[in-house]
Amino acid sequence: MWEPPHRGGILVRDNGIWRRARAELAYFSGAFRLREREAGGAGAILCFARVRPAHRARFQPLRSQEITPAFLDRTIRALKSWQYDIVGIDEACRRAVTLPERSRFACLTFDGASKDIVTHAYPVLARHGVPFTLYLPTAFPDGVGTAWWLVLEDIIARENRISMMIEGRERHFAISGLPDKYELFDFLSGWLRKLPPSELSYAVNDLGTRYAADAAQLSRGTSLDWADLAKLAADPNVTLGSATVNYSVLSNLRDADAQREMAMGKAVAESALRREIKHFAYPFGDRDAFRRSHVVMAEGAGFASAVSTISGVVEAQGRTNLHALPRIAWDGRVRSLRIMRVLLSGVMFAPVRPTRSAGDQVI
Repeated sequence: MWEPPHRGGILVRDNGIWRRARAELAYFSGAFRLREREAGGAGAILCFARVRPAHRARFQPLRSQEITPAFLDRTIRALKSWQYDIVGIDEACRRAVTLPERSRFACLTFDGASKDIVTHAYPVLARHGVPFTLYLPTAFPDGVGTAWWLVLEDIIARENRISMMIEGRERHFAISGLPDKYELFDFLSGWLRKLPPSELSYAVNDLGTRYAADAAQLSRGTSLDWADLAKLAADPNVTLGSATVNYSVLSNLRDADAQREMAMGKAVAESALRREIKHFAYPFGDRDAFRRSHVVMAEGAGFASAVSTISGVVEAQGRTNLHALPRIAWDGRVRSLRIMRVLLSGVMFAPVRPTRSAGDQVI
């Protein structure tokens, strides 16, 4: 039940090396250019999380979810030089249902409520004058959200041995070496993600009590507050979307609870920001995080779109379901803009099936 190990934060998997080799081949062979020119192509939605300067901690299990401000700047400059139209999510949705435009689009999106969006990302985005979308889990600016992944990172970084209750019995882990720490983080984060909210809360509180980790302080200290969000909301280039209240994995919830998370996240954000919230992001967003029924719920809740982290590009003429939009979740350990251009072209992804409504989408 252990996940594949990491070494220095880099996943040790042959298929990762193979995917990179395929991307390099697509670039140097020019295959990506042919895909860019294909009729029917619309563009791509890029997904980022944290944006902050590089740091030197030996243990960085969430490194894949971070980029530096310098890389964000390079990305925007590259998109402009490649003649991509950098658009907001409203325009991305419009292009998804109309005839193909002459140029392809790129839509920049950010998940979570990390403080460094306003401290490190926004200065770069504002300097370039480009639109972007931030998907917000509303418990975090309220100061009551729990970033359990940061709690887990903090404890494993400090400790050489960890004990905790897992499935009704006490488990003990020796983690004196760096590979052991990465391996345990993968295992425990995978286990925690599968727990329903009450069990997840108990497990995180148990860990925090045993190892003196202040989950509330860790979460509040790294999260945007409503003052930060008011600053962002004042910029017409910023679109604020919802990502539920607590950023719970929807597939772990009963349907009534999932609907409540969606509806309340939208209502709280609209009340606090005094604007309509039209766009939604499935928390975590991969194939295990939500089901087809949640796609129907997102449409029923009144959202104009809903994004996942399932890889793919957006095709024109209604071929891509607006309530199950794919995104390219960028791996911050990869710094190659060649690979980014290949991914944006869509040559690495299978084409999507045409769909008429959320209920018809196969996920």
